[in-house]
Amino acid sequence: MVFKRLLGSLGVGGPTVDTVLTPGVAVPGGSLSGQVHLLGGTDDFDIEHITLEFVARVEAEHEDGESHGAVVFDRFLIGGGFRLPAGAEHSVPFTVTLPWETPVTELYGQGLGIVLGVRTELSVAGAKDTGDLDPLVVGPLPVQEAILEAFGQLGFGFRSADLEYGRIAGTGQQLPFYQEIELAPSPQYAHTVNEIEVTFLATPGDMEVILEADKRGGLFSEGHDAVTRFTVSQDGVHHQDWNALVDGWMRQLVEHRAAYGTHAAHGQDYGHGHGYGDHGDHHQHDNGHRSGPGMGTAVAAGAAGVAVGVVGGMVAAEVVDEIGDFFEGDDEEEGGED
Repeated sequence: MVFKRLLGSLGVGGPTVDTVLTPGVAVPGGSLSGQVHLLGGTDDFDIEHITLEFVARVEAEHEDGESHGAVVFDRFLIGGGFRLPAGAEHSVPFTVTLPWETPVTELYGQGLGIVLGVRTELSVAGAKDTGDLDPLVVGPLPVQEAILEAFGQLGFGFRSADLEYGRIAGTGQQLPFYQEIELAPSPQYAHTVNEIEVTFLATPGDMEVILEADKRGGLFSEGHDAVTRFTVSQDGVHHQDWNALVDGWMRQLVEHRAAYGTHAAHGQDYGHGHGYGDHGDHHQHDNGHRSGPGMGTAVAAGAAGVAVGVVGGMVAAEVVDEIGDFFEGDDEEEGGED
């Protein structure tokens, strides 16, 4: 589906910009292509720069509670240095690469409540137009989908997802925020765990998987968080028994007693978990013994409960309005890395 918005905030008579993304779902580390269409104004204009920004709606926790803001997490110069005659049409094609840690916005066609946008900035004679904004749809990498599907096969259910500002110490995290996918525990763990939070940190070869369990308190003990980390290879996804692997992770997580605290504990290093993937004896084969509904069913059932951002049931116009309304006027609050 093509999303477009003509704003022309350079003033009456100035050029307008309309960015059209190539239809389809992007993936972390993959390419994103499209065209920037320019329509000349009432006079000739010198187009100095055309820049694309990837922008995310991010939650920050602080002493007074939570707040949300817009973070630019990548930026690309895709054109410029030409004159646009009055009333002329000009198109600039582009292909850029998404960061490997780009958050996943949908799973099995269902929105997860994550708001990402591609914003086009047009620099003309010292003035900037940052008005054109298009929603960015990102699907999971095969290894991410396999892990989430395994959680679903094991009886975990999707609750919500969000982006947290900050860094997880001891990891190779590159972006100034990370994604948390919150899962309801399976019946097997419901008596010991309130919820599971899954974070993926991808690289070209491997995937760090950070699991955090909000553990229930007992009669003589308070509840606490347990955090552990694993590394899997992005190769050989179809040769793993993911159900067995994820179940082993969960067993380690609920037995892990060394990490206490709240979300602020992400600022500490809990050490490395066991590495899996192409690591000899840890390389397991899928014997095909999967049954029951997977994460696809869990996400479809849980999408209606996503309270923040864009959900799968919103129509295209509402998606554009949601993202546009959020990002308008946030320029002064933006952070991130160029």
